[in-house]
Amino acid sequence: MADTPEQRAALWRNRFISLLDRSPVPIAISHTDGVIAGANPAFAAVWGLHPGQLTSRQLMDLFTPTSSGQLRKLDEALRHGRRSRYPVRVRWTAGGTSHDGQLVVEPVSDPEGESPPLLVTLHPDAEPEAVPARPYGAGAAVVVSAQESRILALVAAGNTTAAVARVVGLSADGVNYHLKRLCTLLDASNRTALVARAYVLGLLDPGTWPPAPPPGAG
Repeated sequence: MADTPEQRAALWRNRFISLLDRSPVPIAISHTDGVIAGANPAFAAVWGLHPGQLTSRQLMDLFTPTSSGQLRKLDEALRHGRRSRYPVRVRWTAGGTSHDGQLVVEPVSDPEGESPPLLVTLHPDAEPEAVPARPYGAGAAVVVSAQESRILALVAAGNTTAAVARVVGLSADGVNYHLKRLCTLLDASNRTALVARAYVLGLLDPGTWPPAPPPGAG
């Protein structure tokens, strides 16, 4: 049982650390010079680390402030011993991706004057929702004629322009005309890209060889 002020302070400090570890919000505690004294698992997970791996690191090694005015206001508050919450816009890189958010830095008091005086909470900006991949053939706005579908299939099978011309009953120039039109329509720079785009847009059946339009097309 905690009888002395020191014991009671130690008890509450342990409770605080336990609650901090369970918080889903990324939180760290640092000295006024920005050296991290501790971080909860949610904070360390931002970089895929364990909390102990952040101890003694500089906050500014992890974050890049994007507002010098906010940083100056925080620095002035710390020098004058003011107690409030100070937001600082920051950017950081994790997993090769750049992220933006806000650090809320709050100077705190400790009865013993020993624990780090800054409580740092990270609030990442909401990430843009990923656009789901379009299912095969779904919503494809590209429409080609039956003859162009045949030309696509023959090109995908590796036929030359002359061979395609013989099969579809056109001149080589006629085949090239359709291929040029298809490249423009599908935004493809060459035949390889054209075939790839045709499969992505559902103009060719990925489960068929030799290549052919999907069942029911054109």
